[in-house]
Amino acid sequence: MPSSKIAVLADIHGNMPALRAVIADLERQAPDEVLVAGDLVGRGPEGSLVVETIRALGWPCVRGNHEDYLLGFVRREVPDSWWREDEWAASRWMAAELTPTAVEYISALPDELRPTTAPGLLLVHGSPCSNQDGLGPWTSDQQLSRHLDSIDENVLVCGHTHRPMIRELRNGRVVNVGAVGLPFNRDRRAQYGLFHTDGESWRTELRAVEYDTGELLQVYEATGFRAQGGVTAELIRLEVEQAVPYLVPFLKWSRLVGAAPDLSRVPEFLEFYDPGEPLNDFFQRLSALRA
Repeated sequence: MPSSKIAVLADIHGNMPALRAVIADLERQAPDEVLVAGDLVGRGPEGSLVVETIRALGWPCVRGNHEDYLLGFVRREVPDSWWREDEWAASRWMAAELTPTAVEYISALPDELRPTTAPGLLLVHGSPCSNQDGLGPWTSDQQLSRHLDSIDENVLVCGHTHRPMIRELRNGRVVNVGAVGLPFNRDRRAQYGLFHTDGESWRTELRAVEYDTGELLQVYEATGFRAQGGVTAELIRLEVEQAVPYLVPFLKWSRLVGAAPDLSRVPEFLEFYDPGEPLNDFFQRLSALRA
């Protein structure tokens, strides 16, 4: 196996300021190959520009769950209620923002990739089973080992959960490279992974790059994303500012308490939700509400 350096980006989510910062860092790191683990679009205002940038750079990419979500709107394959409910206003906006070229590109993305410069590494968005299957610090060693047993490679690389992770197991290594555009580990910097091989073994380096989140939030305003994106755009703004999840906890809370997931209920949710609390504890408190 030849020596090689492979960069993996994931979860850019229409965030061009973060992507530009990573591109500048990659120019200094000089990898032999760059791969992208999906979710170029969704949860951010500049999906088409991100797609065009990745396409022009020639970086191979897999298809994430947010590509699927927005293609559902483009193809009018989503439930009728999604065209009316505030919860889906941002998705409607982001789907409408996609150019025909962007739609064609993300429609053709594969589910998995392998580097051309070195064997032994498999890239997916979520897991080998699904681009909606999240692998993170909470995933047991047994589950991760089953995923490794299901593939030929001994290094499995993913994104989707927006939380970086390196796990060494009996049958290989699982790496989540975190998110370029929307990290959830309380670190607002744009995050990605570098994979070094000397021809015999792999070494993983998780990187984090400073960028101006204020510039991104200005784009929210200038494009109309915040004004027209409803509750989703507002909660994603909080995610950008604090690098912790707000949207999914809000949706789970609103469904449990029987509240419409719209902007009017956000203040009540914020009184209940502690962003510093582990999500498992939050979900336990939600379960107590049901009881």
